[in-house]
Amino acid sequence: MQAALRLETTVLPGHRLEVCAPELPEGATVEVIVVLPETPRPQKVSMLEFLESLPPGPHAFPTWEEYERHLREEKDAWER
Repeated sequence: MQAALRLETTVLPGHRLEVCAPELPEGATVEVIVVLPETPRPQKVSMLEFLESLPPGPHAFPTWEEYERHLREEKDAWER
């Protein structure tokens, strides 16, 4: 029957691990499984949800009509 030993340790400088346990027989070959801590995955949201989550900010034009007027003036200036 296989025995299992569960330990926690800290990663040492040089990305090394050191395990000390009196239950481990010297010279024996053992299998080591390393489980990294979970990192939370970023939540996926739609572009619309993202835009709605932004705080209200300053607008370049107070109204949509003024924005459209500005675009028409710019377009007219290009055609000259």
